[in-house]
Amino acid sequence: MAAQLTRRERQRQNTLAEIRAAARHLLVTQSPAAVTINAVAREVGMTGPAVYHYYAGLDDLHAAMTTAFFEELAGAMTAARDACPATQPGRRLLAIARAMRQWAITHRPEYCWLFTRPAPPADQRRPDSPEHRAALGFERVWLEEAATLWETDPFPVPDLDELDPSLRKQLRAYSATTGGRLPPEAAHVFLTSWIRLDGLLCMEVLNQLSFAFTDVTPLFEECLREVATKFGISYERPV
Repeated sequence: MAAQLTRRERQRQNTLAEIRAAARHLLVTQSPAAVTINAVAREVGMTGPAVYHYYAGLDDLHAAMTTAFFEELAGAMTAARDACPATQPGRRLLAIARAMRQWAITHRPEYCWLFTRPAPPADQRRPDSPEHRAALGFERVWLEEAATLWETDPFPVPDLDELDPSLRKQLRAYSATTGGRLPPEAAHVFLTSWIRLDGLLCMEVLNQLSFAFTDVTPLFEECLREVATKFGISYERPV
């Protein structure tokens, strides 16, 4: 049983959450540039130096926001997945994709915060940080369902020998991070499908498609149909 928090610890957690909420409000109503220590402090009725008792600096606050957004997004995707039978990984995969889009279009500033800013180089990431763990948790929602699908009903994959040598090397390295659940050729299908979906979502969220489309839903469903074909699963229209 987890130890109960003391009154002081509860107060600290509440203040941390209040500061994150204020930062999110600034992000949503203004812009990422508006999220500064002093601006957040004004939102919560504190001084700038007082905020540093809770977050070490702006980078620390930004990391906490990223962690919270990844956890919220992963939670929405997991809930949609779990609404489908565990014996139907194909349906669950489609549900995950649709839940991700729904969160993205209803939380545009937060989605942009996660996916349209430069990510740190691989050699500068801290594997033990909450931010990194939350990002991995988001990835695992996709990965575990794709791996289950591969293990129960393997989908069509490319001939590894026909891929570029550099791509083969990178796919083998990624496959190792999955514990071998997705072999390199299956990882290729998984990753290219993810890139296709997320690329379309980023363009939609950034209004880069508004020159031609006022309703992107049919385009997204068309993309999802293509992904379903790649995974060898039946495409079903949303209910």
